[in-house]
Amino acid sequence: MSAELPAFIVAIPARFASTRLPGKPLASIAGKPMIVHVARRARLAGAAAVVVATDDARIASAVEAEGVAAVMTDPALASGSDRLAAAAAALGWPDEAIVVNLQGDEPLAPPSGIRAAVAALAGGDAPMATLATPIGSVAELFDPNCVKLVRDGAGRALYFSRAPLPWPRDAFAQGRPAGLPAGTPFLRHIGLYAYRAGFLRRFAALAPTPLERTEALEQLRALEHGFAIAVALAPEPFPAGVDTAEDLARVEGIMMGIEA
Repeated sequence: MSAELPAFIVAIPARFASTRLPGKPLASIAGKPMIVHVARRARLAGAAAVVVATDDARIASAVEAEGVAAVMTDPALASGSDRLAAAAAALGWPDEAIVVNLQGDEPLAPPSGIRAAVAALAGGDAPMATLATPIGSVAELFDPNCVKLVRDGAGRALYFSRAPLPWPRDAFAQGRPAGLPAGTPFLRHIGLYAYRAGFLRRFAALAPTPLERTEALEQLRALEHGFAIAVALAPEPFPAGVDTAEDLARVEGIMMGIEA
């Protein structure tokens, strides 16, 4: 871990149920469950502790066999942040502890990205930090599964959306263009967060908000309640995670190449 970074915990929410890929955390990639690969990425980032917060004993057993701690959480919890808030309470993390929320379907998460989120949180006064990376194509910009964001001059999030954002009025006046207009900062949001444990508990207790419900984006809850989110640019490409069987095959191909 970089000497200038404070100690941090990586907490990985992992539930067994998945609409598109049931049992996703246990899906095999290069001979290991996906959740094990995610935990390994967290270790490579230099985390002082790695914890998997899960609702399923099979997931807990898989990570404990690799020497990774697991904490059981209520299957009824609505979101990953709720699951991590429950883990923070169960494990007694102090309010000032830095916690990185690394999704359990990110087996290729670059350790540098995890550290960048920690640095963004520790280096400012926003209670929450996340990552973004440039959008590379028109198809990606118009894909509702690719979450877009815009930042202010200080690098804080102004808004997140599934719609194309920002909208270059003149360049898009005749409809969808063949290529991205030059000079517009199109950014894809990377769903990795860093926060203090105290704010994590506070965030999970906030009431859901209208924009959050409309876009189905939990991070909008923080903005609507008036909390700032620092947005760092990922220092290297951040491969997409696993949502479907096709994604799983793609990631396994990459992973087999890495481990060959």
